[in-house]
Amino acid sequence: MTDLAGTEVAVIGAGFGGLSAACYLADAGADVRVIEKNEQLGGRASVLERDGFRFDMGPSWYLMPDVFERFFAHFGKEPAEYYNLTRLDPHYRMFFKDGDRADASGDLDAMRELFESYEPGAGEQFDSYLKTSRTHYETAMEQFVYIDRSEPRDWIDPAVMKAAPIGLQLIGSMQSHVEDYFTHPKLQQIMQYTLVFLGGSPKNTPALYNIMSHVDFNLGVYYPDGGMGAVVDAVVALGEELGVEYETGCEVSSLTRGRNGFIIETGDGESLQGSDGPYRPDKVVANADYAHVEQDLLPEHERQYGEKYWDSRTYAPSAFLLYLGVEGDVDPLAHHTLVLPTDWDSHFEQIFNQPAWPDEPAYYLCVPSQTDETVAPDGHSNLFVLVPVAPGLADSDSLRESYREKILADIAEHTGVDLRERIVVEEQFAMRNFGERYNATEGTALGLAHTLRQTALLRPANRSSAVEGLYFTGSFTTPGIGVPMCLISGEHTAEAVVEDQQS
Repeated sequence: MTDLAGTEVAVIGAGFGGLSAACYLADAGADVRVIEKNEQLGGRASVLERDGFRFDMGPSWYLMPDVFERFFAHFGKEPAEYYNLTRLDPHYRMFFKDGDRADASGDLDAMRELFESYEPGAGEQFDSYLKTSRTHYETAMEQFVYIDRSEPRDWIDPAVMKAAPIGLQLIGSMQSHVEDYFTHPKLQQIMQYTLVFLGGSPKNTPALYNIMSHVDFNLGVYYPDGGMGAVVDAVVALGEELGVEYETGCEVSSLTRGRNGFIIETGDGESLQGSDGPYRPDKVVANADYAHVEQDLLPEHERQYGEKYWDSRTYAPSAFLLYLGVEGDVDPLAHHTLVLPTDWDSHFEQIFNQPAWPDEPAYYLCVPSQTDETVAPDGHSNLFVLVPVAPGLADSDSLRESYREKILADIAEHTGVDLRERIVVEEQFAMRNFGERYNATEGTALGLAHTLRQTALLRPANRSSAVEGLYFTGSFTTPGIGVPMCLISGEHTAEAVVEDQQS
């Protein structure tokens, strides 16, 4: 990148997108100051510590290791200089609510046998699907993810034209794409479970996300020792090496463009201060919730999108989360465990079409103590329960309590692990917490869903069209949801800053 020496850049929000952008901008010579509302860095990748238990509050899957390697390599580093990885086996365990159980792993022979056991010929189809997934992943990453194509002009490129046939094949939904390969509903679920964490459903997510099967089965699922908080610490440490300054416990309440830079006011109504007076950065990168920045921080004349725009968006699910410290072990739960109804259509229906707390939920259990003994005291287990729920739902204490009882009973019934009399530490987190802690629109846990109308250049831009020098990064913009995507988003946004500096 071109030198940004002498340019002051404020990054508002210290999620992975903001931390990544800060590193790239500092590497380009900018003076970077990261301003974070909460008491710790990492955004949704916060860490909760209680009585000897340490919980990752948000992201818990370390996928796409190639993206992390590429990120650190840009700065002449390797992930191993900051944290160690353990490859998980199984990648995850599935408990179906009809009593069936299956493990997914990187052992492709075992996966062929598993698929064949459900459906004759499915083992061969698994190979075919995975081959297609690999091809699409490599094409998508090189042409549509690592290259920021957030403007229509960016698609006028011979490389895009060459890749167009693949793109046209994937305009349909994931559901229709997977049905071309597998008839058995459980096999379809195995190939589509990641959509829950991308904020979509099989029927509204583009088929291009079949790339996640290559991520899962070929690239593998890992655990960074200490949890995802260790990855946050790594990116922060890299930023410090590059000269990034971090400030926590500083909530931005107002943002506007002034004559001599941006005016940033904090929660107490005072202008943010620098070393020699009011802090007036030349540029701002917003990693806070995009809609919150536009609707709540910027004056009306500096907004790109109106209230109708944000009201018309499809938001990714929120979540009902239980962080639980439990006496004893929790076998046979694996590090990553999915509990799935044999027909999950009603769950997605109650997220996207008829919003309600799911009657027959599909949910996820994370048990890092199965891999890492440091996250729980001796003789105890650490786990959290994540139930995707519709954003914007009522979230009262009484609703939470009744749903808690429902989920704990469901876990006992369908996995054989009864936690109810063994819980020694418990914290809950749901829609209103996402709103309070992260200013999340409608309490979304992730951002904008990856629907066909909210993919690629149809997501909000990383440059403001209304305010010169204002940029956005993170899960609302390109390339989208997930820690790897947010790392790449930070790169795209930093590149935009440099490009505009040149022009």
